[in-house]
Amino acid sequence: MSEKINKFLDERIDEKNKINNKLKNSLFKSKVNKCIKLIFRSLKDGGKILLCGNGGSAGDAQHLAAELLVRLRPKVNRRGLPALSLATDISTITACANDFSYDKIYSRNLETLGNRKDILIAISTSGNSKNILEVLKSAKKKKITSIAFLGNNGGSAKKYADIDLIIPSKITARIQECHIFLGHVIFEAVENLIISKSEKKKSF
Repeated sequence: MSEKINKFLDERIDEKNKINNKLKNSLFKSKVNKCIKLIFRSLKDGGKILLCGNGGSAGDAQHLAAELLVRLRPKVNRRGLPALSLATDISTITACANDFSYDKIYSRNLETLGNRKDILIAISTSGNSKNILEVLKSAKKKKITSIAFLGNNGGSAKKYADIDLIIPSKITARIQECHIFLGHVIFEAVENLIISKSEKKKSF
């Protein structure tokens, strides 16, 4: 039994490492760099970060919003940063799904709460969820910069997102693991820029 489990574990680790190695290409890194700069600029200019997803991706949206709003690293105490998951208000979600359509649960919120200074982060392992496509289309109409965390080949969402970060895998669990890793890396880099800017202000 233990040999089978060890083999299974080794296979999953190898699987994850192969994906990680594919992410080391210069195009993907340049997209991540662009995301960091855009999010930093948005927060600096008084914007907020809006996140959404379905199922496990809704959990990731909520998780990442909390990292900005509360704290990302235990020894780094900075001001809270405005971030909001569009996937947490059950009354609003069910009202919209019931009165309009489940496809509109995020676009309706974005149209009401979003402005040009904001950044939308839409998370979808398939890139084909209808409510994710609708919110990305709404972001374009409102001129809100959109970043999509995607998987597989990006699905239809890559056509509508300003920046697509596609995890080259068809395995949902591995894609989700990479999404939360990416979110942490990007937000940590943004946090570093904010702290650096704050320290420079204090020195004058």
